[in-house]
Amino acid sequence: MSTTITLIYRPLWLAIGWGLVALVIYLSLTPQPVELHVSHGDKYTHLLAYFVLMGWFQQLYPGRFSRLLLLGMFIGMGVGLEYLQGMSGVRFFDVADMAANALGALSAWLLGWFGFASLLSRLEERLILKR
Repeated sequence: MSTTITLIYRPLWLAIGWGLVALVIYLSLTPQPVELHVSHGDKYTHLLAYFVLMGWFQQLYPGRFSRLLLLGMFIGMGVGLEYLQGMSGVRFFDVADMAANALGALSAWLLGWFGFASLLSRLEERLILKR
């Protein structure tokens, strides 16, 4: 995987990415969480949220070390938010949520080795070719 990807719309992609981080933090700490009415639905939302975050940011920072650092940061974010939920008095600390967060980030990180980390650059190529 090349680490010299130049994204023309990088500021936009970064703004969207940080918006996603803010959304995950808000949804993790709000007293009224989003609920899927399926068995273990909250685990699916945790997995999906961290898959999206890792998948998004590894496209903006495609280097091996950067991607590994992002993986650690998102796993750490998931652990930290669980502790904050436990301290909030309105949400609950759940080790299984931490595992779902980590699994989501790890899944995206692994898929990054197979082209998943270049979706934004391919999208930009298509947008530029259509001009």
